Amino acid sequence: MFAQGGLCFFCSSPLPKDEASVEHLVPIARAGSNSDDNCVACCKTMNGLLGCMSLKEKIRVVLNQKGKFVCPNGAGAVAPATTTPNVSTPSPLPIPKIDNYAVVLADLKKRGTSRPRKVETLKSTIRATVKNAKGTLTEAQLETLFKHLQINGKVTVEGEKVSYSV
Repeated sequence: MFAQGGLCFFCSSPLPKDEASVEHLVPIARAGSNSDDNCVACCKTMNGLLGCMSLKEKIRVVLNQKGKFVCPNGAGAVAPATTTPNVSTPSPLPIPKIDNYAVVLADLKKRGTSRPRKVETLKSTIRATVKNAKGTLTEAQLETLFKHLQINGKVTVEGEKVSYSV
C-alpha cells in the first residue's frame, strides 16, 4: 500500500485499508510468488474478479477498458466505452455496466460446479445476482450481459444447454 501511495493499482483511487487486498499478478495457483514484483494492492472486488486468471487474461480485462478503467466497486469509475471490439463479431455489442459483468462473473466462478446448466436458469441467476448487488436489469440489459458472456467465451450455449469457461 505504501509503495502505491495508498492507491489501487488498477484504478488509482484511494484504497481504504479495510477494502485493500493483495492481487498476485501471476496467481499462486499458477506458480506465482509472493515477491514484491508479483504483488499489488487493489480492492477486494477487483481481486475477486481477477481470481486465478492468468496474467494474459488479466491484461485482457484491463485492455478491454480502452484506457478508461472502470473499477468494479465503483471507485475511480470513468464512463465505460459503449462497444467492445471483437474480431469474430461483425458488429460490436454494447458493453453492460462493468460492475454488473464483474459481479455476475465473480458469482459464476464462486458457484463452481453448481452453475446453472440451462439458458433460462442462467438468466434468472444473472437477474438475481444483479438485483442483490445493484438493482434490477431491463430485458435489453440482461440480453446484452448474456451475449457479452458468450462473446468473451465465458459461457457456451448449445440449444438450451449452457457450459462454462470461467
